[in-house]
Amino acid sequence: MGKAVLVNDKDNVVTAVSDIKSGEDAVYRVSSGTKQIKASEDIPYGHKIALTEIAKGSAIIKYGEMIGRAKQDIKPGQWIHTHNTDETYAPSR
Repeated sequence: MGKAVLVNDKDNVVTAVSDIKSGEDAVYRVSSGTKQIKASEDIPYGHKIALTEIAKGSAIIKYGEMIGRAKQDIKPGQWIHTHNTDETYAPSR
């Protein structure tokens, strides 16, 4: 079983489905099989992990939609949460 879920192919994050320790691989499904991203820090259950480099001010994409913008540069494998995400930029639903 994988440790993360990719919700939409457009997403630049995956969501942890269990606690992931720093250095651990988070395996997730894609249409062609599975991929993995190495966590660069502890990621709590239910939180997001960056799949790609996300520059400061760039969109964080989940569900195929922008859910916020990066407050700082984010590297692949980093934990994404309120400390590095500005959610005021997310479109209202």
